[in-house]
Amino acid sequence: MVAIGVTGHRYLAELGAITAGVDRALGRIEETFPSQPLTIISPLAEGADRLMAREVLARSAARLVVPLPLPQSDYIADFEADESKEAFLALLDRADEVITLPPAPTRDQAYAAAGRYVLDHCDALVAIWDGQMAQGPGGTGDIVVQARRRGLPLAWIRASNRRPDTVELTTPNEEQGKVSFEGFPEHSSRPEERDV
Repeated sequence: MVAIGVTGHRYLAELGAITAGVDRALGRIEETFPSQPLTIISPLAEGADRLMAREVLARSAARLVVPLPLPQSDYIADFEADESKEAFLALLDRADEVITLPPAPTRDQAYAAAGRYVLDHCDALVAIWDGQMAQGPGGTGDIVVQARRRGLPLAWIRASNRRPDTVELTTPNEEQGKVSFEGFPEHSSRPEERDV
């Protein structure tokens, strides 16, 4: 099986465009690793983590591995809406494996450890991200930097985030869902799918 890691924003604008980008990224991964069922490694946070989990699980023979940064009862408290908690539990019920990571001194360090787990266990990483530096330790920008250092194949799907303490988006709407690939074998790219 090919293991796909995910990192990305919790808030996603233009969900249709981003979902189309996820489909293109998964298609490229399937071309790169032919005839191998997919495993998604996702902590199931809101936004990118859950979107990737749903899209991968829609494919044949797919598996879900969930590294939890905190014990489940503590982690679920980070999801404010009942609907979000229910969505988390529904996906968790579909997991083939749930790993509760060792305790960390702080919540930020626990989230960073979950990001490292994803990197340590994936064959390719999908980043649903605005391209900005991380807003905290273990944030998407930090995980992408580490993936690049490791030379992991990276599919970057442009996705807005909110600027800290605002509802202002970080990426123009026309950029949402565009995909670029790093570290994948050469491929005839459409304009919105660039190899860099």
